[in-house]
Amino acid sequence: MNLLEARGASKAYRTFSLVGATKAKPVLNDISMQIAAGETVALLGRSGCGKSTLARLLVGLERPDGGDILFGGRSLTSLDKAGWRNLRKTVQMVFQDPLGAVNARSTVKDIVAEPLNYLCGLTGQAAAERVRDLLSSVGLNWAEANKFPHQLSGGQLQRVCIARALAPDPKLIILDEAVSNLDLHLQIQMLNLFEELRRTKNVSYLFVTHDLRLVEKFCARVLVMDQGRIVEETPVSGALAFSSAEGRALSAAVLPPMPRQLLAAGG
Repeated sequence: MNLLEARGASKAYRTFSLVGATKAKPVLNDISMQIAAGETVALLGRSGCGKSTLARLLVGLERPDGGDILFGGRSLTSLDKAGWRNLRKTVQMVFQDPLGAVNARSTVKDIVAEPLNYLCGLTGQAAAERVRDLLSSVGLNWAEANKFPHQLSGGQLQRVCIARALAPDPKLIILDEAVSNLDLHLQIQMLNLFEELRRTKNVSYLFVTHDLRLVEKFCARVLVMDQGRIVEETPVSGALAFSSAEGRALSAAVLPPMPRQLLAAGG
């Protein structure tokens, strides 16, 4: 059974002003895709093609206007309170903008402890020890635990968000450009961590990315989006070879060769 699935999902947005609402602008059109246990899938496409909107639908942050999203074979619309709690614990997301994804008035340790408290029932010393381990796993020192988001660099705050996503031991993590802005050393560390979790705990990943080098190295399957539709789905085996015009256009982008350290990572 698939962990998460979209069936014919569509989404449109309107903008509102003093003169009224605009005509709905389609963002997603008839999207169908699945993610199985232990699978690493890439979602590739240009900015504005609908990748982040699809990610938000998959985790239940927004509802589709048409079609359905299924978690463990059940429609999100049928989930009761316990079902939503299970979804939140099982499926975590790391957003592209870390500053917008955290409470600016919370300390690092409180940000990471939040899912431990509300989803796992872990509090007190047990939660503090888990937070310490999580921060260490993403390369942060305990000295950062009492800092606030504005006191951290962008890379540090992104790693806090990754630690928070790892906290409830999820089975699927959606990474919305979550490693692309990290430096090389941190990318290697995070991707090695993700690969270890995939091997040892069968964790699945959806990589929303622009970086074909990461797709080739770490993903088993790639979905290509264009103007709100999935226009191609292909397995990843070595160098990517696309059949769609959009896939070929994306692969034509000139990227520097993947550094040797990344080639060795995850392997």
